[in-house]
Amino acid sequence: MSESDILKDPESRAVSTNEDEEHEGNSVIFLSIFVQRAKIGLSYYDSSDYTLHYMLDTMDNGDLHLLDRVVQELSPNVIITSAKQEPSLTQFIEKLELNRDYKPEIVMFPDVNFGLEISKQQLLSAHLWFLPPTITESEKIPYLSSCIPLDSVLMVRSIGGLLKCLERRRVGLDLKDCIGVPIFQFLTYTLKDVVYIDRDTYSALQIFKSELHPSVFKLHSGEKEGLSLYGILNRCRSKFGSQLLRQWFHRPTRDLNILNRRQEVIRFFTSPRNFADLGTLQSCLRNIKNILTLLHKMSLSTPKVAVWQSLYKTVYSALCIRDTIRAMPQSIQLFSEISENFTDDLFYIATYISKVVDFEGSLAENRFTVRPDVDPVIDEKKRRMMGLPNFLTDVARTELENLDPRFSTCSIIYIPLIGFLLSVPKLPSMMDKQSFEIEGLDFMFLSKDQLHYRSTRTKELDSMLGDLHCDILDMEMAVMRKLQASVLQRSGCLHKVMSLCAELDCLIALAQASRDYGYCCPTLTPSQRLALIESRHPLLELCTPVFVSNNYISSETEGKAKVITGPNSSGKSIYLKQVGLIVFMALIGSDVPAKEAEIGLVDGIFTRMHSRESVSVGLSTFMIDLNQMAHSLNSTGNSLVLIDEFGKGTNTVDGLSLLTACLNFWLRGPQCPHLLMSTCFHSLIQLGLISDSPLLALQTLETAIEGEELVFLFQVKNGICQSSCAANIATLVGIPTDLVKRGVDLSELYRTGRTIRKMDRPTADEQNSRCAEVLKKFLSIDLDDSEMNLDSYLKDEMFPDVEEVL
Repeated sequence: MSESDILKDPESRAVSTNEDEEHEGNSVIFLSIFVQRAKIGLSYYDSSDYTLHYMLDTMDNGDLHLLDRVVQELSPNVIITSAKQEPSLTQFIEKLELNRDYKPEIVMFPDVNFGLEISKQQLLSAHLWFLPPTITESEKIPYLSSCIPLDSVLMVRSIGGLLKCLERRRVGLDLKDCIGVPIFQFLTYTLKDVVYIDRDTYSALQIFKSELHPSVFKLHSGEKEGLSLYGILNRCRSKFGSQLLRQWFHRPTRDLNILNRRQEVIRFFTSPRNFADLGTLQSCLRNIKNILTLLHKMSLSTPKVAVWQSLYKTVYSALCIRDTIRAMPQSIQLFSEISENFTDDLFYIATYISKVVDFEGSLAENRFTVRPDVDPVIDEKKRRMMGLPNFLTDVARTELENLDPRFSTCSIIYIPLIGFLLSVPKLPSMMDKQSFEIEGLDFMFLSKDQLHYRSTRTKELDSMLGDLHCDILDMEMAVMRKLQASVLQRSGCLHKVMSLCAELDCLIALAQASRDYGYCCPTLTPSQRLALIESRHPLLELCTPVFVSNNYISSETEGKAKVITGPNSSGKSIYLKQVGLIVFMALIGSDVPAKEAEIGLVDGIFTRMHSRESVSVGLSTFMIDLNQMAHSLNSTGNSLVLIDEFGKGTNTVDGLSLLTACLNFWLRGPQCPHLLMSTCFHSLIQLGLISDSPLLALQTLETAIEGEELVFLFQVKNGICQSSCAANIATLVGIPTDLVKRGVDLSELYRTGRTIRKMDRPTADEQNSRCAEVLKKFLSIDLDDSEMNLDSYLKDEMFPDVEEVL
């Protein structure tokens, strides 16, 4: 039975749990989700065509905004997740259950079903219709690795739970000859307007780069960002601003509305007349703390003084930002939203906290204290507390007159929760508790050779003054509760403050980087045209004193597929990465390193550049290269594909053949992507292996030869390269001249088809023995022999093969 026959047969469709879903033509979507540490991995199965769709592990925020978009876009019938969830996913599911308009079935499996190894076994056990039934599991792994990036751990774990659910519900198991969950095809899923970029592309373009921290004290605490695109653009002053910028990097977008919203803010702050406002806003953003964390701590019974201080600084800084933004053009959407959402509730909270909380006193006493004139009763009690030392000194003098003459000193002390006590020094004669008894005094305790008693006078003080300290604490706590409730009641405005401040922080950071590095604002269009005038590599230009800029134009009429040849080390790889990075920067809304730029919004960036070696994957280096190439072949006419030196990891003829086949596939296909391919296989052009196409453009990088030295000009031009100049490069890096010369001779013999003869050179041992023999003969010469002809002796006896050697 063919695949099309299966899809047409109504009796061969998947079995559904609900009776109303069993009729012909109804599709059931099973969505599996796995969330871990703000990252989300998901996959879903469509029962109408038996396809499994997967999405690479992606960063999400605390509210799972990305997952919410996925659910809205797919509207799955069944949502599968682990019973051991993160709190954010639990809250998300609870919101779904409260939704009256859309209520999917929620299925939870034990966390063990989402284990990585178990998930891989589930995948291997699935019935893959496109593979022969006799294939073994070990043979399946290389093919599956070309279809699914197995290094996306959360996505693979979600597939494990998905297949477990499908197996239990016997979805598709009624198909003919089916002994597992049927999968006809693996497809990559990306949200609408989200650009597809895989992990290898992020690594090859050096968008992120983690390094161990140089401090020995922080080696185990984490990593720091190295030289990367994120590292040079992240000028954010707040932690949540940096987190949002990282999310933008992980989710570049094609949505023109979002990109234009970001561009107009960056364009405003890159104007020289607005530099002063930029500095003001950055100093305020530095004081904005994580409001969600502050509000959570505020909801606890007794927030610490640091929480009140951070909240006050945050709200006060938010007011400064609002006042600064309101003086700016309100036609800019972000400025308008800040002006509207930073309401007067912020002013109320800041004023209330400022009037009530005594921050200096709170820090000194390490507890919440109230300012003067807030509560007159508290002020009166505090005045009594302040006057107690002088008053108690007078009481102590009176008490000393009535004490046993043996005591020369005494004091009246106040201890919270105990009250006022008379303290006298312990006498040498007082050895036990009975000797501590004094007539008219009630013994309380002994501490550091000081006896403490209650007297008639201290009891009067207790009744007259009461427990002042505890009273003040209780009353100040009541004031704090009132302030706490008022802040939480008006906390709705604070939630919007954090998101808008994070966005403002990111855009100011991008604007500052644009100003410092001399970037330009790209023109974004929905067309299939990329045009970069005098473009530069954003990272390399910071590491070299001089950088040569280059143009790149790709369109249907100006060549979408460009094959670049050139000598080794001439800059081909840098040029490819340069184009990829500039397009990526435009897709996050940033300015780009170029004089002018027109960016047609691409839907994905694919690369085959770095050979990522890993023992854990179980694949050879060339197999990994092939996997990267296989993913690149899934590109569309709106994609950007960067191929650098593909085919080097195998036999020259085989590598050239594979490269030619892939290039012709794109040139002859219905949709050719924006293709940049660099290669040292000059036979690709010289032998005419490439299909004739108006989309093809041949380019090279200019070089010049001064004497015997090769000079790189790093300038891209139309044309082809006739030689890789490998000998010149070898000489530059210090390979011995005789080896380079021998290599050139061999290359010439191979190229002209002449016989290559082996060079017979004696080994080191043979040379040592020969030298020893010559030395022995030399020492045996009798120089006193007048009849000896020394010249002939040296020639005939000692060096008979000198002519042969010469």
